[in-house]
Amino acid sequence: MPKMKTNGSAKKRFKKTASGKLKRKKAYASHILTKKNRKRKRNLGKTALVDSSNFKKISRLLPNL
Repeated sequence: MPKMKTNGSAKKRFKKTASGKLKRKKAYASHILTKKNRKRKRNLGKTALVDSSNFKKISRLLPNL
C-alpha cells in the first residue's frame, strides 16, 4: 500500500502544537478592516485552535505532521 500524502493546502494553513492539537489562523482579517474596531482586529490576528468537531477531518489531511 502506498504512503499517505500530506494535503499541501492544509500543510500551509495548520500547525501541530506540542500537545498534539492543531493551530489555525482566524478568518476575516485580510480586508474591509475600516469598519472593524481595534479590539476585533487585534483578536483576529491571534491564532486559534481547531475545534474538536473538525479535528479528525483535518488530521486526516495531515498524516505526516
